[in-house]
Amino acid sequence: MKSYMAKPETVERKWYLVDAANTPLGRVASQVASILRGKNKPTFTPHVDTGDYVIVINSDKIVLTGKKLIQKKFKTYSGYQGGLKEVQYKKMMEEKSDVALLRAIKGMLPKNALGRDMARKVKIYKGAEHPHEAQHPELISLKGEIK
Repeated sequence: MKSYMAKPETVERKWYLVDAANTPLGRVASQVASILRGKNKPTFTPHVDTGDYVIVINSDKIVLTGKKLIQKKFKTYSGYQGGLKEVQYKKMMEEKSDVALLRAIKGMLPKNALGRDMARKVKIYKGAEHPHEAQHPELISLKGEIK
């Protein structure tokens, strides 16, 4: 019996809507990354982008458990001496919660051109509004929501 290998031109893509309110950052990121890779489909092929589009709303209501808001830091390095910048996740989640989530998702995708193409299919919004109603996204409930 032959194995099925998906081809890029035969992949059918759907749109999913994820409400990230009251859900830990890592749980949202891992489940969104899985959908972007296409691991939720029976036609998953590692070397082909078989994933779907994902719209994440309420990124400003994502929670970090424990002391991560204070202890965890968002680091960037320019490459020059003294070019290390550190920002606490508390400030990051208040100002740029969408960037923090995108960085977490990108860290769970392949580190090559395929992963960059997958990362372009996620749309993250701070509030509950999004401009993608025409795509008729299907609502997905995430596991691990904190009540």
